[in-house]
Amino acid sequence: MDDSNATDESCDVAVIGGGPSGSTAAALLAGRGYKVIALEKEHHPRFHIGESLLPMNLPLFERLGVLDKVRAMGVFKAGADFEADNERGYNTFAFARALGDSPPHAYQVWRQDFDQMLYRHARECGADAREGHEVRALEQNGPRESRLDVRTDDGRGYRIQARYVVDASGRDAFLSARKKLRRRNDQHQSAAIFGHFRGAGRRSGEDAGNISIYAFEHGWMWMIPLPGDVMSVGAVCRPGYLKQRKGRTLEFLLDTLKRSAALWRRIEHAELIGNEVRVTGNYSYDSARMGGPGWVLVGDAFAFLDPVFSSGVYLAMTGAEQAAAVVDAALREPARERALLRKLEKRQRAGMARFSFFIYRFNGPVLRKMFRQPRNAWQLEQGVISMLAGDLFDTPKVLWRLKLFKLVYAISGLRDWRRWRAEHKYRLEQARLQFTGGTTPQDLV
Repeated sequence: MDDSNATDESCDVAVIGGGPSGSTAAALLAGRGYKVIALEKEHHPRFHIGESLLPMNLPLFERLGVLDKVRAMGVFKAGADFEADNERGYNTFAFARALGDSPPHAYQVWRQDFDQMLYRHARECGADAREGHEVRALEQNGPRESRLDVRTDDGRGYRIQARYVVDASGRDAFLSARKKLRRRNDQHQSAAIFGHFRGAGRRSGEDAGNISIYAFEHGWMWMIPLPGDVMSVGAVCRPGYLKQRKGRTLEFLLDTLKRSAALWRRIEHAELIGNEVRVTGNYSYDSARMGGPGWVLVGDAFAFLDPVFSSGVYLAMTGAEQAAAVVDAALREPARERALLRKLEKRQRAGMARFSFFIYRFNGPVLRKMFRQPRNAWQLEQGVISMLAGDLFDTPKVLWRLKLFKLVYAISGLRDWRRWRAEHKYRLEQARLQFTGGTTPQDLV
């Protein structure tokens, strides 16, 4: 940056990134009376995948004051369905059957509209929410003295002096990368290929808005109903499978989706909007630390899991809500900061670990059978539904059933230990592969 053209500003909290976690932190901290500058390098609306929300998002939306806006833009989602060996061909895991106090439904949303709404809400709460402003560098001279160098998309440069920095930069992982904290997940990796279709078949009746999950030999596939008769359809695959991609990405996507006969029947007459196909690279990573004096990582800037259970937005927003409380306390009582950050990180990692147990094993023979042929002995199926609803932090009767589920899983694995061992070995081999993804213009035809 050319310092001669830079101007200085100051604030209490600088928030890097304008996705769900950044907007949540900015709105809550501005609402507590802090001077907040939020910086988003792009302009809303901008494309983002991750359209399926969880029931546990809804109480958070209400606390933020945006529940009515989400309801107005979303498709009602009563549950999730998985392929099954029954007359219908699928089992519905209805959120109304969850054990805890999680709401009995959620919503599917266009992420570009959802993210824009949250960013505007942060602005309405008093945050100085800027778009087209990219943080290029950050220098910390003390726990409450951070300097951010910012470049606008019209070429102007300026500096911000902040007492606290919330990094919500998403998969850019701005601070995690610069502090060398980012770590690839050595237990699980996946990559995704997807598009949006018009005219795909929806479930009937109350299941019409549900997300549908299909397993296949190289991963799993999703169908997410969106407003305007649009269906988000894609496959999350082992990296080794996507490395086989040759020729046009569109053909590879369609060939992949044909591997699930049940899914293909629902989209074979649908239209791929704009013939546009997107590919993303390896998903799973975390950071060695969540925060330090004067800074904290939230959402994907801290960690990201394979999205099979739609955990991303919820983990990002609940983490940001908790982080906002930590920032508030740290600015008022600095001596508490270290302990509060440690408690926050422990909580966030515990929730991620509970999701991860199911994510890592979803393609294995044991868990696949459990989802195809669920049993509710000891209310274990309802415990799984509670996990799918996002209720995995504070409800004891859910948490102990998830622990019991692990025991049942282990016993089931011993009965078919050769297949379990083969899948485990394959998963670890795939976790070591590199696949960066990316979409080029010629891929989109």
